[in-house]
Amino acid sequence: MGVVWLIIVGAAAGFFATRIMKVEADVITTVVIGIVGAVIGGLVIRFLIAVTGLFAGLVGAVLGALAVLWMWKTYIQRK
Repeated sequence: MGVVWLIIVGAAAGFFATRIMKVEADVITTVVIGIVGAVIGGLVIRFLIAVTGLFAGLVGAVLGALAVLWMWKTYIQRK
């Protein structure tokens, strides 16, 4: 259930992260960025800080999605 929860939270985190960083992306890209960020951020923050609970997962997911968005804007998206 943990990974499924990270995927669900990741979709929301991708939405929040794209709005925070003011990135225009389609729905699929936003969800994928959020899911990747949620998995990375959620697992890293739980591992490093050893904090459990839903709030820690959401914070980690948003931080992870922000990091993925920054990398995506910097290295992949060229305008």
